[in-house]
Amino acid sequence: MAKTITLYLSTSPYSYENTVTAARIAESGLAMGHTVNLIASGDGVYCFLKGQKAKGIMNAEEKFSELIRKGLKVYL
Repeated sequence: MAKTITLYLSTSPYSYENTVTAARIAESGLAMGHTVNLIASGDGVYCFLKGQKAKGIMNAEEKFSELIRKGLKVYL
């Protein structure tokens, strides 16, 4: 049974690991067939600017673009 997962991201991509965690949760939820919504507010909006690195681990903008193509719904 598909469920809806809603994530709230309000921290910048380069200061905390929250961006990486949100991306991994979203990716897992989509892979399991769930509907995933992500609400970005405050500094979380910076995750969607071109070239933003998330704690040196990943390019946040590229990762979220990939997840959007897979069905992630983003609200800024």
